Amino acid sequence: MPKDIEIEIQVNVEKIEPLLDFLNKNGQFATEKHQVDEYFTPVHRDFLAVRPAVEWLRLRNSDGTFYFNYKNWHLDEQGKSHYCDEYETKIDDTDQLKKILQALNFQSLTIVDKLRKTYLYQDYEIAIDKIEGLGDFVEIEYKGASQDVDPKMITNEMVKFLKDLGCGKIKRNYSGYPFILLYPDEVQYEN
Repeated sequence: MPKDIEIEIQVNVEKIEPLLDFLNKNGQFATEKHQVDEYFTPVHRDFLAVRPAVEWLRLRNSDGTFYFNYKNWHLDEQGKSHYCDEYETKIDDTDQLKKILQALNFQSLTIVDKLRKTYLYQDYEIAIDKIEGLGDFVEIEYKGASQDVDPKMITNEMVKFLKDLGCGKIKRNYSGYPFILLYPDEVQYEN
C-alpha cells in the first residue's frame, strides 16, 4: 500500500469472543496502549458541516508518545468510505502545537479515550478498542505490501472474516469515534 493511504473498517460486533479466541491462537499480539485522541476543526472550514464527516485532524497521546494526524476519507457512489488519505507525524511538544492551532483559529471538537489491544494476522492489523462512553469496537486495517488492491473488495473481505468467525451481528461504522461521541443520534450503522 502507498504510505499515505489507509484501508480499514471500524465495526461493533455482537460477540467479540470468537475473534479474541482466533487471534490468541493464530495472530500475533502486538501492543496494548491507552490512547487519548483530541480532534480539531478549523473554524473557517468546519469539518463537521459535511455529513458524513470525511476529514479529521487528530492529536494522539499513545502512552506518552504523541502524533499529529490528518485523514481525508473517500466516499463511493453510496456514500460509504473504504479508504482515506492519511498523513501523520510524531511530535514532541503538544502544548506548542495546540497554541499553533489556536492561533490559526482551530477549535477542539471532542476527546476519544480508548484502550487499544492490537494483533497482527497475515496482511492485517486488528485492534480491539474499548472506548470510554461508547463500548467495544474492532478496527481492521490492511497492512499488505500490494500496491494494486481494490479498497472496497478488501473491506468486504474484512467483514466476511468477522462473519465467518461467528462474531454475530456486525454493525459497520462509517463515521468514526469522534462523530459517534458528538452526534450519537445521527450515526448510521450498516449491518
